[in-house]
Amino acid sequence: MLDIILEIFSYPFMVRAIIVGLLISICSALLGVILVLKRYSMIGDGLSHVGFGALAIATVLNKEPLLISIPIVVLVSFFLLKINENRKIKGDSAIALISTSSLAIGVMVLSMSTGMNTDVSNYLFGSILGLTKQDVILTSILAIVVVLVFILFYNKIFAITFDEIFSKATGINANLYNMIIALLTSLVIVLGMKTMGSLLISSLMIFPTLTSMRIFKSFKQVIINSLVISIICFLIGIFISYLYDMPTGASIAVVNIIAFIIYYIIGLILKR
Repeated sequence: MLDIILEIFSYPFMVRAIIVGLLISICSALLGVILVLKRYSMIGDGLSHVGFGALAIATVLNKEPLLISIPIVVLVSFFLLKINENRKIKGDSAIALISTSSLAIGVMVLSMSTGMNTDVSNYLFGSILGLTKQDVILTSILAIVVVLVFILFYNKIFAITFDEIFSKATGINANLYNMIIALLTSLVIVLGMKTMGSLLISSLMIFPTLTSMRIFKSFKQVIINSLVISIICFLIGIFISYLYDMPTGASIAVVNIIAFIIYYIIGLILKR
């Protein structure tokens, strides 16, 4: 086992993948708790599909993917947030419409222009080979910002997560914090697409929280346990991906599914 670990860390691309993956896992776990508890889970899935569509446009225009993906995904996240606040429009329907349309447009644009090449498949299903030093730097900055937001504004985030109407009545600018969360979620999705793939990045946000909630009930307990689960599942998943030459995103997602099943069984036992 030690030989395998030393071998993995001897490759620069694996070191970059582990650093980026761990930071994305931390960010996803923290933001995922808010998204799940506020019932915004599907927004993450919708934004990941939008990210793929934006990537397709960037590929056709021969532009830097992040320069195209980030602005588009951020704008769509704000749009979905506004729709979700409007009770006259069904938010889940809008998310489904936008996500499927983005995915379809992305596939069509690529197939009509450059063809479905390997790079696109990597963005769909995840790959650890395409990560660069720039990805490490950007992800590190993003992780610091996400952690600082949670530390500095923990009480306000707690308030808007459980009772947004009451928090507004007490003077908290809930709309501002919702926009900050939407912005950070967009950035995590765009930067995490290389590792997890656009089809699976949302699972990194949803599964750790849902898994933790099978046993733990308090907000702080769910956050801490989600962090632990997210990190452990990522490490196991990436090792499996390396050893058996499997897609990174799929390996991590499957490990998260197994963790969910284990916690679900433990939760049932504890209830009895």
